[in-house]
Amino acid sequence: MPRELWMLLIGMVFYVTGASFLWPLNAIYVHEELHKSLAVAGVVLMLNSAATIVGNLFGGILFDKWGGFRSLMLGAVTTLVAIVFLIFFHGWPAYPILLAVIGLGSGIVFPVVNAYAGAIWPKGGRRAFNAVYVAINIGVAAGSSFGGWIASYSFEWIFITNTLMYLLFLFVVLFGLKPVQRKSGQKPSMKNAASVSIHSRTAWRAFLILCTGYFLCWLSYVQWSTTVAAYTQQLGLSLRQYSLLWTINGVLIVLAQPLLGKLLSRWSNQLKLQMIVGFFIFALSFLILWQASVFWHFVAAMVVLTIAEIMVWPAIPTVASQLASQEKEGFYQGIVNSTATAGRMIGPVLGGLVVDHAGMKPLLAILFVFVLISILTTAIYDRKLKQESPIETKAAV
Repeated sequence: MPRELWMLLIGMVFYVTGASFLWPLNAIYVHEELHKSLAVAGVVLMLNSAATIVGNLFGGILFDKWGGFRSLMLGAVTTLVAIVFLIFFHGWPAYPILLAVIGLGSGIVFPVVNAYAGAIWPKGGRRAFNAVYVAINIGVAAGSSFGGWIASYSFEWIFITNTLMYLLFLFVVLFGLKPVQRKSGQKPSMKNAASVSIHSRTAWRAFLILCTGYFLCWLSYVQWSTTVAAYTQQLGLSLRQYSLLWTINGVLIVLAQPLLGKLLSRWSNQLKLQMIVGFFIFALSFLILWQASVFWHFVAAMVVLTIAEIMVWPAIPTVASQLASQEKEGFYQGIVNSTATAGRMIGPVLGGLVVDHAGMKPLLAILFVFVLISILTTAIYDRKLKQESPIETKAAV
């Protein structure tokens, strides 16, 4: 990999580690420290997610206008300033306001990082996005592991350590990266302006169809941290056992990448097949959950879920990069990230309503159907693209 991409990955480990100190504890802090109801805590988290969606779209547009370096600096400075203020002003209503600003800054960072990785290493294809995915998950594992331990001393230390991580990220971006321009000839060329316009509209429709399935799958996936978490408690699993499930998820993501990477390299020109197989494995994980009653059943479901995640999550931004024209690279990555954020925002509300009124088994049946729809959208998203000339569709299919 290019040196600049290594710098970007190291920076993302710092950034996500800092973010992961905070995000798992937001609801606890609002409820226990600020003495607000869980409903209010839910609203605070929704505002954070809404701000993140705005940041995702804004960050993608900024990448197309400014390039990766300046866009990344803006997102980094925004989150850093907000978290510094949070050290001194973490009461009510400062906390939800600053949390929304952090969501905006983080929303800018993530699509820019994906687009930046693709620009730094255009020949790397999916390997660039796989590397970003692994770096993010290393940060999640490190931050979520140490966050609770740090918070046990003081929540103020959470804000301070978060600030230190963001400073390290800013330092890496400032001194380890520089504006990177995509080399000419990386995108398929068109014969004339009319063909460019037609291809762009067709690619956009294909992209929206693909994102529909991506949204439904994220809506299903997020249930593991909400309704499934509550379900494990009803079945008598301890909080330590539930936390261990996510430890397994993080370790598998990091350790299984080299093994799965060799397997997936055989599908280097078949991203569509990789995604369809991944969605089928997602569906299998929910079938296992349907029968789960003891801890080891949940372990099996998590292992299957993680394999599916490894196959699908990095593939979506890869396809987005392939479908996007050079001047829309950041915008497409912004849509990808906002789609995932929307699923994380709506999923807990929808899941909670279904469980409250019908129970867990009906919810799992609905999630299974959602994933089947994701398989369908992935199977048909490029149908129109295949009708175009091979030079226009080579990257997309």
